[in-house]
Order: sequence, then structure tokens, then C-alpha cells
Amino acid sequence: MLAYVVRKVLSAVPTLFGVALIVFILFNTVGGDPTYQMLGRHATAKQVAELRHEYGFDQPQYIQFITYLKQIVTFDYGRSYATKQKISDMILDGIGPSLSLMIPAFLVTTLLSLGLALLVAYFRGRWIDRTIVIVCVFGMSLSMLAYILFGQYFFAYKMGWFPISGYEPMWPERIQYLILPGLIFVAVSLGYDVRFYRTAILDETNQDYVRTARAKGLSEGRVYFKHVLKNSMIPILTNIVIEIPLLILGAFLLESFFGIPGLGSMTIDAVHNSDFPVIKAMTTLDAMLFIFGNLLTDILYTLVDPRVTFE
Repeated sequence: MLAYVVRKVLSAVPTLFGVALIVFILFNTVGGDPTYQMLGRHATAKQVAELRHEYGFDQPQYIQFITYLKQIVTFDYGRSYATKQKISDMILDGIGPSLSLMIPAFLVTTLLSLGLALLVAYFRGRWIDRTIVIVCVFGMSLSMLAYILFGQYFFAYKMGWFPISGYEPMWPERIQYLILPGLIFVAVSLGYDVRFYRTAILDETNQDYVRTARAKGLSEGRVYFKHVLKNSMIPILTNIVIEIPLLILGAFLLESFFGIPGLGSMTIDAVHNSDFPVIKAMTTLDAMLFIFGNLLTDILYTLVDPRVTFE
């Protein structure tokens, strides 16, 4: 396994290099000169020259790209144009709020969607299956913005069960600010996950080993939980691991509307302020998380399916 992990990490280096090159071209070449966005259209030539020298914009493009690669390796992305803070410190400060919101919501969504998927697959074609599938399709048809506005107006404003927005850095006071956005995340994600997991489970129920298990006299519960669920874990794990980057970046709309100072709201603020260093850092971080997710997926495959080998 160690040799396999090393090979996968080495093979990820060219991918990360390609992502870094594309991001650099988009923000440094296609995006134009950011000095005029920082100083305004009425800036003097002297002010522009001084700022370009301060941020290294007067250096050749290949030098700037090498500097950008060094930032990725050292996790030092420079300073924000808007706040003048170190971007690495901003990311570290935002990870805590994002994870405190996303990890519980993600775990609840995964466990609940798997349970519902097993339930509807077990009662396939019956009224329980049809009802849950209809509710899932209806839930998928609504945007997250609709859930947020309804939740804030009805549950927070009208009923007064939760704060409308805000955040408390101390535990356990912060929990009251995370419950409503967490429930909204579960409601938004549940429909897609249940339908996806239901399809993966139903694909396995038509396999020969399931008919063999039933012929041996095994109960339906044992067939589904011991055999079907285990053999359908590859597509399920793929879907779960793909969502891992969301745990770090957080849900952009949720953090913005509920005033949670996580990585999602930080990225939204950077887009509004044309804060290119922050956007570049978050784009690169997202790419690295997807690469790590793919590596983790390949490793988990071998744990749930012995037919998968490290070759």
C-alpha cells in the first residue's frame, strides 16, 4: 500500500502543476493588471509603478509563476489585497467555522441518506419507495437559496427557534448558530444522495450473488445489509469522497447568509472585492483537496472490495 500511495502522490504532481498553470494564466494574464483595480482609474503612473514593484507585477511572467509555485509548496500565498492579512492565516482562521458547520451536517446527511436508500430499495415499487422518491425529486428541484430564505423567515424569524444569523467562536454557544444552516444543508443534499445511493443499491440487487443468498434462505435484511450494501460501496464511496472538498470550503451561500466566518464566506468576499490572491489560493486548495480525495477513494476501494488490487 505504501508503494501505491507514493506512486499516486507522484502522479498527482503533474496534475497539480497543470492546475496551477491554468489558474496562473487566468488570474495573471487573462485577468489583466490588478493594480488599477486596487488603486482605481485615477491613480498616477508613479503609484502604479510602486504598487507593481511591491507585489512583483513588474517581474517577468515566468518569475511570477515560479513564485506562485513556491507559495503552493510553502502554503504561503502572500497577503490579501482587501484586508492586507496573510492569506494562510485567513485560511487557518476560516477552517474551524467551516468544519464545525459541515462535518456534523455531512455525517447526518450521509447516514440518513444511506438509511433511506436502503429503505426505499427494500420496499422497491411500493408506496414508501414512490413517496420518498417524489419527495427527493421535489427537494432537488428547489435551490439552496429557497431553503435559506424559508428557513430564516419561518424557523428563525416567525417561530424564533434559531438565530437568523450570527456566529459565536466559543463552544457550546456556537451550536445554536449552526443548527439551522446544518439542517438546510441536510435538506438540500438529501434528495440527490438518496436517489444516487438507491440506484447503486438496486443495481446490486439484480446480481447473481443476491439470488444465491436468497436461495440459501437468508433473510432480506441480512441480504441487504451484509451483501448488497457492502458490494455497492464503491459508487457510494466515490460520491462521499467527492464531497470532501465541501467540508473545507464550506457551503458558500450558507456561510454568507448566516454570517459564519468560514472559508466559503471568505471566498465570496474575495470575489466581490476582486481579491485575486485569495481566489487563487482557494482555487488551488480546492484542486489539492480533489486530488487527495481521489487518492483516498482508491485506497478505500481496496478496503471494501478485495477484488481491487494495488496495481
